[in-house]
Amino acid sequence: MTVKRRARRSRLRLFAHLADHRRTGATDFTLALILSFVAGGINAGGFLAIGRYTSHVTGYVAEAADHVALGNWTIVAAGLGAVAAFTVGAALSAALTGWARRHTRFSQYSLPLGAEAALLLVFGVVGLVAGGSPGFVLAAAYILCLLMGLQNATITTISGARIRTTHFTGVVTDIGIELGRFAYRNLDPTVPERRAVRGDRAKLATLVSLLFAFFSGGVVGAVGFGYLGYGFTVPLALLLAACALPTALSRQRRARASRGH
Repeated sequence: MTVKRRARRSRLRLFAHLADHRRTGATDFTLALILSFVAGGINAGGFLAIGRYTSHVTGYVAEAADHVALGNWTIVAAGLGAVAAFTVGAALSAALTGWARRHTRFSQYSLPLGAEAALLLVFGVVGLVAGGSPGFVLAAAYILCLLMGLQNATITTISGARIRTTHFTGVVTDIGIELGRFAYRNLDPTVPERRAVRGDRAKLATLVSLLFAFFSGGVVGAVGFGYLGYGFTVPLALLLAACALPTALSRQRRARASRGH
C-alpha cells in the first residue's frame, strides 16, 4: 500500500470516528474545526436572513438590559426568549447525550449532532415557506439560537470544556495570552525558567485554526446564502450528518452482530 493511500485511509478512519465515545486529540480537533466552520456559516447566513447574529447570547443580554432601561418590554421579551432558546438547546444536547450514553454508549454524540443537522433543515424549510411573514425573524432567531446552544454544549461535553465553536471571545483572549507569553520570554530572557510561563505553540496553532475555520465558514455562508438562499442549509446539514452517521451506523452493525451470536 502506498504512503498516499495509507494517509487517505487514515483520514477516512478519523472522519468515521468523529462522534465516537472514545476520543482522541485528533478527533476532537477535527470535529471542532468542522463545527466552527458550520457555526460561522450559520451565523453569517443567519444575519443575511434575519439581520441578527445568533451564535452567542451576549448581544441579546446587553440588548435586553438596554431596553429594560428604555421600557421597551417587547424587545426585552424577545431578547430573553433568544437566551432561553440557547439554554434549551444546551439542555437538549445534555439530555440526548445522557440518553445515548445509557442506551447506546458507542454513539452518544451522534444524536446531538444529528439533531443539529435536523434543526438546520427546519430553519431552511421555515425560511422557504414563511420567509416573508411578520413573525419569521423572531421564530428563525429562536431556531438558530437553539441550534447554536445545542452545538456549543455538545462540543463542550466532548472536549471537557476545552473547546468552544460558536463564539470566539475566549479563543481570541487565549490567543493573546499565548502571544504575550512568547513575547515576555523574548523581551526578558534573564527571567529564570522556573518563573517563566512558556507559550504553547500547539495550543496557539489550535486556537488560530479554530478562529480561521469560523471566519472561513462565515465567508462561505455569506456567499452561499447569497447564491442559494435558504437552500444553503442543505450542504451544512449534510456536513453535520456526515459527522454523526458513521458512528451511529457502526454501532447498529455491532449491535446486529452481537445479536447474531
